[in-house]
Amino acid sequence: MPKTYEEINEKIRQGKVVVVTAEEMVSIVAEEGTEAAAREVDVVTTGTFGPMCSSGAFLNVGHTKPRMKIQRAWLNDVPAYCGLAAVDLYIGATEMAETDPLNRDHPGEFRYGGGHVIEELIAGNDVLLRAEAYGTDCYPRRQIETLINIEDLNEAYLFNPRNAYQNYNVAVNLSTERDIYTYMGVVKANLGSANYCSAGQLSPLLNDPYLRTIGIGTRIWIGGAQGYVAWEGTQHNPSVARSPNGTPKGGACTLATIGDMKKMDARWVVGVSLYGYGVSLQVGIGIPIPILDEDMARFTGVSDADIVAPIVDYSRDYPQFQGQPLGHVSYAELRSGTIEFQGKKIPTASLSSYPRAREIAQTLKEQIEAGEFLLSRPVELLPAAESGKTFKPLRERPPIRQGVS
Repeated sequence: MPKTYEEINEKIRQGKVVVVTAEEMVSIVAEEGTEAAAREVDVVTTGTFGPMCSSGAFLNVGHTKPRMKIQRAWLNDVPAYCGLAAVDLYIGATEMAETDPLNRDHPGEFRYGGGHVIEELIAGNDVLLRAEAYGTDCYPRRQIETLINIEDLNEAYLFNPRNAYQNYNVAVNLSTERDIYTYMGVVKANLGSANYCSAGQLSPLLNDPYLRTIGIGTRIWIGGAQGYVAWEGTQHNPSVARSPNGTPKGGACTLATIGDMKKMDARWVVGVSLYGYGVSLQVGIGIPIPILDEDMARFTGVSDADIVAPIVDYSRDYPQFQGQPLGHVSYAELRSGTIEFQGKKIPTASLSSYPRAREIAQTLKEQIEAGEFLLSRPVELLPAAESGKTFKPLRERPPIRQGVS
């Protein structure tokens, strides 16, 4: 019998809800079948904890005396974007401190950037705000240098344009000349490593491959707090090739997410340095999947052995935006520690933490069982596979130069 959001939420309020993690659901579906699992289970919890570069924070630092319309600002020497309003700032996770040598001495260490500033704010640490302005009649102040922390801020919230990628590449290096330094980590030369980044069977969007229950307004667990899906994420591309079970064979759907930094825990929002590449932000996200019917039971019963990821050459094909995947490999194989490819046994390395993903799914399960986390029906579903939406590359055209004879 199909269930509704209202029925499941009433079970949560009464303490009668049956919640399992996505990892537990794999065994239930395998042993009891999808029909029995759909009757028995009300909610499946998911989790992921990995680098999510397209992340950042909106901050309102409050007005100064006299007032100031901030034109340029730095937080611990990391530039923040100020083209919003007088004292509203946005700091991106991948922005670098101005003093960082970057890759001038390759490979750079990239010790500190926007992701680290966000982590420090959530941890309650003081951060140095330095700002400049050009001065106006209503905002005459031109400079300020002061310490701020999250308690001083009027608002501080993560707004992440692209999180929780639905599947992703396995990075390999076909070059025999040297190791390469990428956002997928250091990829060893001559097929010396296979780097991946997904929680596989625990990953949120792989448990709802057609986004039947995840959309604008879906309540999520983000960074240790409750937040929401705000929109489709950038590079949202549902129209990729899929396996018979519905899971995409490569990077597909993404989410734009939002949450209150003042309620978050720095254990789940961590600045990271990627050797030779840059900085990012490790974000923990968990999404509850309501088991509305047998189809949702089948989707959430997917295992690592049932999900494949594309193997992509990052020495040439990826940077040149060319070529096709070299093959596909299952997450069961990836998590085993080695894969066999082109006649070689290749060690695997994950940028995403499976133990942390498991902890997120378990924490979310306990919060739902305790009645602390209700499900929210999406206000609007996101574009899914049948929508025809795809991700388009930049169409380069010569610029129009006016006034040149």
